[in-house]
Amino acid sequence: MREEKSKSPSQKNKSQKKNRWFWPAIYAGIAIALVGMIWGYNAIKGPNEIADATDPNDQPLVETNASTEVLKFPFNEEYLDNVAIIQEYYDAEADEESRENALLVFNQMYVTNKGISISMDGQPFEVVAALSGTVTDVILDEFQGGKVKIEHANGMTTFYSSLTGVLVKIGDEVIQGQSLGTATSNEWNAKAGTHLHFEVHKDGNPINPRSLLGF
Repeated sequence: MREEKSKSPSQKNKSQKKNRWFWPAIYAGIAIALVGMIWGYNAIKGPNEIADATDPNDQPLVETNASTEVLKFPFNEEYLDNVAIIQEYYDAEADEESRENALLVFNQMYVTNKGISISMDGQPFEVVAALSGTVTDVILDEFQGGKVKIEHANGMTTFYSSLTGVLVKIGDEVIQGQSLGTATSNEWNAKAGTHLHFEVHKDGNPINPRSLLGF
């Protein structure tokens, strides 16, 4: 029996070099195949569908802006000089005359005013959202006028009453300054004439809008 010849050092080196490149070559081939599959998938989906997945326009803008907003007037500020507060917010700590002037009367029934009644020379005027938010209630009532309720990201809720031509509906996302309707008169509070009844609540409790606005 012949003994097998042992491999020379040069033959061993060649064998080791072959083994050294075998698995990296396999891994590289798999990676190239995966890249090809992803590229083919994107080509089939099309550029429009890919763009839609990351379209920044799909992100809600109202929520990101509302938390940093400051309450503004519920009307165009250009007409501030023409505005008058004809019925005040009812403050239990105010003097007797102020409290009496903040009572709303209908059919000999007295209701404390949880907001303010705003008039603009007795003429109709555009009513706008004082803050960005979500419309959570809309009531169309000829007797009291249209009503809109908006909830905001900062825990506030604003109410707009005595409206006509309401332009929003429940579920709408509105931005600060967006038109909600037009101030009008109503039978329930006929004494006020054409006006906007505006309320601001914080965490469910009414607060005087004049404490937040520069009237």
